[in-house]
Amino acid sequence: MPVKAATPASPADRAEKSLYLNRELSLLEFQRRVLEEAQDERNPLLERVKFLSILSSNLDEFFMVRVAGIMQQIENDVHERGRDGRTPAAVLEAIRTEVSAISADAYEFFHRTLIPALEKAGIHIADYAVLAEEQALQLEAFFLDKVYPVLTPLAFDPGRPFPHISNLSLNLAVVVRDSAGAEHFARVKVPDTLPQLLPVPIGVEDGHATGRQMFVWLEQLIVANLPHLFPGIEIIRAHAFHVTRDAEVAIKELETDDLLETIEEAVWQRRFRDAVRLQVDAAMPEAMVETLASNLELDAASIYRVNGPLDLGRLRHLLNLDRPELKDKPFLPWTPPGMGAKEDDIFSMIRQEDQLLHHPFDSFQPVIDFLRKAARDPDVLAIKMTLYRLGRNSPVVDALLEAVENGKQVAVLVELKARFDEESNIEWARALESQGVHVVYGLLGLKVHSKVALVVRREGELIRRYCHLATGNYNAFTARLYTDLGLFTCDESICADATDLFNHLTGYSRQRDFRKLLVAPINLRQSLAAHIRREIDLHREHGGGHLIFKTNALEDAPMIELLYEASQAGVKVDLIVRGICCLRPGMPGLSDNIKVRSIVGRFLEHSRIYYFRHNGADTMYIGSADLMPRNLDRRVEVLTPVERPHLVQRLRNEVLAAYLRDEFNARIMQADGTYTPKNRQSGFDAQAWFIAQRGAR
Repeated sequence: MPVKAATPASPADRAEKSLYLNRELSLLEFQRRVLEEAQDERNPLLERVKFLSILSSNLDEFFMVRVAGIMQQIENDVHERGRDGRTPAAVLEAIRTEVSAISADAYEFFHRTLIPALEKAGIHIADYAVLAEEQALQLEAFFLDKVYPVLTPLAFDPGRPFPHISNLSLNLAVVVRDSAGAEHFARVKVPDTLPQLLPVPIGVEDGHATGRQMFVWLEQLIVANLPHLFPGIEIIRAHAFHVTRDAEVAIKELETDDLLETIEEAVWQRRFRDAVRLQVDAAMPEAMVETLASNLELDAASIYRVNGPLDLGRLRHLLNLDRPELKDKPFLPWTPPGMGAKEDDIFSMIRQEDQLLHHPFDSFQPVIDFLRKAARDPDVLAIKMTLYRLGRNSPVVDALLEAVENGKQVAVLVELKARFDEESNIEWARALESQGVHVVYGLLGLKVHSKVALVVRREGELIRRYCHLATGNYNAFTARLYTDLGLFTCDESICADATDLFNHLTGYSRQRDFRKLLVAPINLRQSLAAHIRREIDLHREHGGGHLIFKTNALEDAPMIELLYEASQAGVKVDLIVRGICCLRPGMPGLSDNIKVRSIVGRFLEHSRIYYFRHNGADTMYIGSADLMPRNLDRRVEVLTPVERPHLVQRLRNEVLAAYLRDEFNARIMQADGTYTPKNRQSGFDAQAWFIAQRGAR
């Protein structure tokens, strides 16, 4: 039966409260959920260390990109209010308040909970001052042999300018007094090429027999041995500080003759961009802080005093410890029958039916094997791929190079503008090009974020195409850590669309129509909007309307307005949004029928799924696009339909249903943008269930 629509909110009600949440503050809410994972005692101890390290790294990136952008707006006298009603200055003030609160909670957890828990497990992060004399002497010998040769003290005086402080570097501000009684300032960079947590030698009776391990922070070792760096000079004081710089690369693409050289130059210039945050040791005297702040051109509001070791991201070094009992239990990803052995014919399997993989629960190896077998198969004529984040020692690149050696035509689009992976991608692009691969560096004005591989194969008198379309990058390392989906198909329409897409990327094609693929910025926005409107119309006629969207971020205002419209029409809307969500759920008369949940757990939720019930004619898409303006309008993104009934059923009744049942990792979003606390009791864990399901096969 048709369902009666909810009563729309009145204009007065809407004016009372903004319909949109602030993007930056929503992202900080996600960082709180990451901190919750560190605080959750149900997680193994070193996994809790990992989440605290991730939080620190995430906040670094937040300042480098988000805060830097807001500060640029303020410098350019931008006072316009955003959709949430805040000016850039008001947003920055709210960010600083929230970041200070998150940081305080993180360090309180570090000192009060994590350090005692590590000590109980036999992992002791010691203060250098409490070491025994023999331990200090052994560490001093290590300092002189391994650390001292790397250090370069830089003085700051009328004859020597204030040294450049590189982005994310950990440093020591040192005040010394010469023989005449004059005080001087110097900077010593803590080298990031050395271990940040140094093992402390301990006796057999204290350590090796019991498995006890002790570490000290590298900067404490340097401070203790500063007299070696400043012989004959009195060390007055030394305190650590950490600088974060604007890392948003501004590339004037339309004015460049060589995109590769332009991006190389922009990446090089990134290290000299403005500072946006200064973190200092809480005990640093105000005079030293002022010296740093004035030379870095930062105001007082950009200075954060930290009660503990700076840059908790360095805790990741503990993850290398051989303590499997303190980590998540490893599991063996499942490989579908017929896709694992070397003699298997993956092309035959794809011809029989589409294949869907759910990583990391399903192995990523079939994707690599697909490319390797294409490289070695004498009937394969060409391979085309989009590459966004490859990682190091890439087996994907190895397969492409082997294909070139075997005489295949190989064309690859390497997106040089992948943020913070620019240098790595430049290296890969040059390596591929030097071996004869046709390399395209990206499109002017657009970032290519789609994940598509196309293999062209001669089969008798026919030329058949095979496609792999995915939600995640062709990165074998992150495929073990991120949840993603990949579809193998030889559907003629999808493969023809993929061919048109590559012609668009590598040539001068201006394709405006696609058969089945939704491609941004060409038809993706319009097609998603049409599907939502169709769901609304079908619900009004038949009832039972249901939308389920799983995405990393929901920010786009027109999409949010359509979802509000669907809710007002009575359509049930379930949103699984990992990070940013600017929509307000559960607002009377506006979003009563919308529920938003965020899943943060062992694996980073990265897959995007868009489901429309369409009165029982279930329609499902997977792909690379989030619901953000940049994805819909300023990137090349691809959503592919999943059409085989058994795969649609698997995604709807297994994958999406599990996420909607999750009680272990899910937080439910409230109308004010906050989330319910993580359920500390036992409950259904979707990610653990996926592992168990694969293990039972």
